[in-house]
Amino acid sequence: MIPAQLYLRKCASKKNASVLARFFKTGPGQYGEGDCFLGVQVPKTREVAKRFVDASERDLRRLMQSRYHEDRMLGIMILVERYEQAARTGNERKRKSVCAAYLRNRKGINNWDLVDTSAPKILGDDCLRKRDATQMSRWIVSSVHWERRMAVVATLAWIRSGSNVLTFRFAKQCFKDPEDLMHKACGWMLGEAGKRDPEALRRFVKKEGSRMPRTMLRYAIEHFVKSERLRMLSESRPK
Repeated sequence: MIPAQLYLRKCASKKNASVLARFFKTGPGQYGEGDCFLGVQVPKTREVAKRFVDASERDLRRLMQSRYHEDRMLGIMILVERYEQAARTGNERKRKSVCAAYLRNRKGINNWDLVDTSAPKILGDDCLRKRDATQMSRWIVSSVHWERRMAVVATLAWIRSGSNVLTFRFAKQCFKDPEDLMHKACGWMLGEAGKRDPEALRRFVKKEGSRMPRTMLRYAIEHFVKSERLRMLSESRPK
């Protein structure tokens, strides 16, 4: 066991592990089936990530391939910390290296919190800097739903830069997605786009609302006032 893992295990809690296993739906047939938890709280994991931000590539790979959720979260947090450091200092070589490591280890990014912690900050930011969404466009049609979620959530970086085109496009591609977690992710991103450009979201819902999964629609419009939400839900009933 590597030093970073030993630090995590000092903070482990069987009681918290049991709660987390239920929260992240690890039962048979659920989206997190088979995932294992140590019961470490996120702030503690973040502290360990800062301590081991210079972990070797070998150690990072071991974290990302671990069966324990918190080990993989630690690996992701180390990558995010490295990426943000490289971006702040203008170290393009290091930034690209971190992004490459993120892509190589993506099989370990297999639950919604792991995706949401990292996709906008690494995948989204990298594609935005290059003004090239090819990787995101490839993953939105992936057979792996975590890759599809990564593509959608990564659009948050673009939304924050003032562009919502990718978000609307990806959401449309996910109308028939079989995973409810994808509907929630798309609705979340549509809502974020709507915070910055509510009229664009209103137009999108008016045009596409009847085709949108109801979960996606409800998440998308949750920031509107109640009377408008109810009207939009009523007007968007499937025909």
